[in-house]
Amino acid sequence: MLTVIAVLAGLVVGGGAATAWLRKTSGSRLRAAEERRSALLSDAEREAESVRREARVEAREEAVRLRAEIERELHDRRVEMATVEQRIIQLEADVEEKLDELTRREQGVADREAHARQLQEELKTAKEDAARELQRVAGLTDAEARAIVLERSEDLVRHELARRVRQLEEEARAESRRRARALVADALQRVAASHTAETTVTVVELASDDMKGRIIGREGRNIRALEHLTGVDFIIDDTPHAVVLSSFDGLRREVARVTLEKLIEDGRIHPARIEEMYYQSKAELDDHVRQAGEQAVFEANCGQFHEELVKVLGRLRYRTSYGQNVLKHTLEVVHLAGIMAAELGASVKTTRRGALLHDVGKAMTHEVEGPHALVSAQLARRYGESDGVVHAIEAHHYDVQPQTVEAVLVIAADAISASRPGARGESLEHYIKRLASLEELATAKPGVAKAYALQAGREIRVIVEPTEVDDEGAALLSFEIAREIEDQLEYPGQVKVIVIRESRAVEVAK
Repeated sequence: MLTVIAVLAGLVVGGGAATAWLRKTSGSRLRAAEERRSALLSDAEREAESVRREARVEAREEAVRLRAEIERELHDRRVEMATVEQRIIQLEADVEEKLDELTRREQGVADREAHARQLQEELKTAKEDAARELQRVAGLTDAEARAIVLERSEDLVRHELARRVRQLEEEARAESRRRARALVADALQRVAASHTAETTVTVVELASDDMKGRIIGREGRNIRALEHLTGVDFIIDDTPHAVVLSSFDGLRREVARVTLEKLIEDGRIHPARIEEMYYQSKAELDDHVRQAGEQAVFEANCGQFHEELVKVLGRLRYRTSYGQNVLKHTLEVVHLAGIMAAELGASVKTTRRGALLHDVGKAMTHEVEGPHALVSAQLARRYGESDGVVHAIEAHHYDVQPQTVEAVLVIAADAISASRPGARGESLEHYIKRLASLEELATAKPGVAKAYALQAGREIRVIVEPTEVDDEGAALLSFEIAREIEDQLEYPGQVKVIVIRESRAVEVAK
């Protein structure tokens, strides 16, 4: 029993001691956790304060930097404005100085005009005084003295004058023939030039045939975009390492060539890039056309021309006629006609201006209906050229009959430039074949008796049987022939179709 009581007492004492020890251990842990929490809060507050200080420093530095940049920009603007203001002041001073000089010159001109009028009055008075004194000495009036002199000299010189006139006429005829031959030979020798024959195709070289696939594009989208924009046929497969551009319009071919070369150099070939390069190339070519026109006007040396005429003239650089470059041919005609006009005493300026503009209508034949001579004359008249220049232009292919020496000289110079050896690249065989094709096309029509191709294929005259073709049928026939020529044959410029029936003619220009 005592033993049990002792054990129970021991357990009670041990439980109390254990409880006390546990209370003491828990309190120390709580104090440690509280101290750690306080330390963490203190560290966090110190770090936050450091971050706030750094942010304030960076904000102040950024504000200082922005203020410095603004001050520098304001200083630059002030310097620039001061420079502009100084220039304006200088320009105003120059203008005032020039105005003063102009005022002085106007005053000097007015003084000279007044002095000239005074001298003219004095000269007129002196002449009147001399005439009165002469009448007083001779005892005759001016009319009486003139009548006596004419009466005495008329009989003496009449026969001699008639003989001399006949002799001079004969000498003039012989001399004119000799000088005409020498003049043409001299003009040809002085402007002899060579032209390379140009065709209707342009070849663009490629570094490799792999580029052809990129030019064609996926499902042909690139080449369709190129042909749609430029209006030129792109021939890809015929020539290795090359793309052939085909078009009768030299301007379009040149734009297409420059566009393709830019795309090849850039390497990015897709429809959007193609359109961008096309418009860039077109703008560059417009500049080249204007420069070519200005250079032609400078070489012609016959005065200034309207800006639009200069642009149209520059387009002839990319136009050929039978392989002859039209702009080079035009300058050659200018020099030939100018030389002949100077030798014959005609108006050199009128002749040279007419020669420079005589083929300018060829640059517009794709846009304006009618023979190029009449189109050229309309352009010249629109932009203020004189009647003499306009007549020389419209008469150079006998669309109207030449009435002036200048018009005849332009006709002669144009024929000389076109017919000299080496000027045009069309072979005789091809030329004859083209004329024969025109005549065969016309004679194949029912009711046609004969057909003649004239003026190097620019005109075809069709004679019909009056019993088979009436007036309405002749008009219809002329339109049918014109349509078939347009659809089936290749021809430069325009072909005039004339159907003749019973001394009547129905004409269609095509």
